[in-house]
Amino acid sequence: MAAKEDKKQKIMESALTLFAEYDYYRTTTAMVARAAGVTQPYIFHFFDNKEDLYIAVLKRAYERIHDTFMAVEAPADQLVGAMGASFFSLMETHRSEVLMVMQAYTISEAGIKQHSAELYKTIFDEVTAKFQRAGLPDAEEKAIRFMSMGLLVTLSEVLDLTEIKQSILSTKN
Repeated sequence: MAAKEDKKQKIMESALTLFAEYDYYRTTTAMVARAAGVTQPYIFHFFDNKEDLYIAVLKRAYERIHDTFMAVEAPADQLVGAMGASFFSLMETHRSEVLMVMQAYTISEAGIKQHSAELYKTIFDEVTAKFQRAGLPDAEEKAIRFMSMGLLVTLSEVLDLTEIKQSILSTKN
């Protein structure tokens, strides 16, 4: 059973890399199979279709971002900055996952769009709640700014806009 689970993980890792690099529409299950070292029909032992595979990979990537944000502990006056630093660190260690989550809202397939909306809403709600628990004034506004910055960081990463990324790095909260 462990070998089968290892194959599933390999498929998901390969799909993640390809989805992040080529996007949902240009990535095929044949490409994923080739990258994972399995046959294309073997993918369908685990996933009903490409959309199901994408959602599974998206969910795992989201969980990493969510867990990273929720694990940040810092005094209220340093919380936003600490969470921003954790996001930049995550961009370095799990770039493909972050890019995939941050670009998922562009997919027009109804199931993916709905799943992506739920993930973004959950992140927003939980970041807002974290800021409220820390006693930050205007917690919702700070969550809006924090998530907006995350999208801008991702955009600057994808488009290689180093000057914008540097500007973001030099700002506080």
